[in-house]
Formats: sequence, C-alpha cells, structure tokens
Amino acid sequence: MQKNLPHHCPSCSALLHVKSLACSNCLTEVSGAFSMPLLASLTREEQDFIVAFVKCSGSLKDMAQQLSLSYPTVRNLLDDIIDKIKTTENTLKADKR
Repeated sequence: MQKNLPHHCPSCSALLHVKSLACSNCLTEVSGAFSMPLLASLTREEQDFIVAFVKCSGSLKDMAQQLSLSYPTVRNLLDDIIDKIKTTENTLKADKR
C-alpha cells in the first residue's frame, strides 16, 4: 500500500511544510523549513491527471480518449485542478505576508 504525502495539517487544515529530508542510502539528514512544491498540494489522482495531460501534449481530446471520458468531463477535471492551484497559490501568498 502506497502512502500519500499529507499536505494539510490534520488539526487546523493549514498547509504543511517540510521540516527535514533524509537520504535512505547514507542516512544523511537535512533539517530546516522548506516549502512544499505547489504540485505536492494536489491529490495523487490530480497529479496523475497532470502527468497524463503533459504526456498527451496538452490535448484534452487525447486525454478524453485515454481516460474513456467525454471532452467536457475532462475539461471540467482540468478546470477543477486549475482552481485548486490558484487557491493554493493565493494561500501561499497570504502565508508569506
């Protein structure tokens, strides 16, 4: 079972930040306060959609065929992801103030 990276605090729902990174090869650990990449705020399914979208060279028609969905459904999925990215960007900007 693959674990998904959490991106919101289970207590207050704020965006999580990375505190440390570790190398599984030599066990080196780096600590600090690191922002998570914007795309890490998306669910695994949304990330998979973006990867498939890029592989289809941004063609929603090809995406619809690949996913066996209608073009409008794929367009709506993309619009939902775009809205989520914009909301996350706005939240990140507000957190920096």
